[in-house]
Amino acid sequence: MSSLFLAPAKPLRSLVSVLGSLAETVATPLVPADYLDLVAPLRSGADLRGRVVSVYAETADAATVTIRPGRSWRGHRPGQYVRIGVDVDGVRQWRAYSLTSAPDRPDGLIAITVKAIPGGRVSNHLVRRLQPGMILHLDQAAGDFVLPQRPPPRLLFVTAGSGVTPVMGMLRHYAARLVEVVLVHSAPRPDDVIFGTELRALAAAGRIRLVERHTATAGVLVPDELDTLVPDWHDRQTWACGPTGLLDALEGHWSAAGLADRLHTERFRAVVVTAGEGGAVTFARTGAVVETDGAAPLLEAGEAAGVSMPSGCRMGICFGCVVGLTSGAVRDLRNGELTTAAPGDGVRIQTCVSAAASACTLDI
Repeated sequence: MSSLFLAPAKPLRSLVSVLGSLAETVATPLVPADYLDLVAPLRSGADLRGRVVSVYAETADAATVTIRPGRSWRGHRPGQYVRIGVDVDGVRQWRAYSLTSAPDRPDGLIAITVKAIPGGRVSNHLVRRLQPGMILHLDQAAGDFVLPQRPPPRLLFVTAGSGVTPVMGMLRHYAARLVEVVLVHSAPRPDDVIFGTELRALAAAGRIRLVERHTATAGVLVPDELDTLVPDWHDRQTWACGPTGLLDALEGHWSAAGLADRLHTERFRAVVVTAGEGGAVTFARTGAVVETDGAAPLLEAGEAAGVSMPSGCRMGICFGCVVGLTSGAVRDLRNGELTTAAPGDGVRIQTCVSAAASACTLDI
């Protein structure tokens, strides 16, 4: 009797397959997965995205963005960063921001804290224009600015400005387990200290010793001053994050003391891409470089340079020509939209309908 009920299974699977193929044909140039992305962008199997849950002002120019990541999010370690992709004025921009949430939040949400930089298109968009419900593109967490599995008992953090963001993720996760922690943080004024209220509460509870440096009145921190502020800094493992000038000075100071291996630094990457018309296209795997104008599809430019390029319909429909854009900017020839990338962003483009908008590098 069991065979009587199992017999229709194969025809049923065939029917489902046929219907799926028919649906994709009808939906061309989009496939059903594209429509699913519209109604369920966080579903399993979709490109990793996140939905903005809240935007909270930390200071006049910094905000914490709380995000519900898609189901393929693999989690993070305190101190790591996540790359965020956001469309700003028709251009897909990617930036890296430290995760400031503890990795074990019961609600499964993650958070980044962004400081608006004067003239910064992405940071100002995230701080001032982002609204709950908006969808962001995400990459998996990355970075090695993390504490060891067994943190040393005595720690020193030296931060400035938004450099406190990865350290905040560490404190939120480890504060109850750390024995003796000193945080030396620089900001222009007390109101400019990101997480100021929370950090001062941790200090009042005896969880950390907080040294605030208000640079508008006290000037920029000089490493020699640590001899007074933290007399036993030589004996502490130190994690530092902030402007390049501060980190350069700290690295020189630690090296001069023969303690370079006890200092761990995180430098924020600055990404500046100026879009124009055309540019040198580098094909990373082959080493080929070709100059192109703003009208030549990258597919044709690669073929003219002797690069074996994947291709299909050559009309932007089949997605058979998709490759990685590892740096630079390209323009979609169908609508003029720009896509930019920096190393590690994982941006993918259609070469048959994209032209160089600056010097750029393709992962092929």
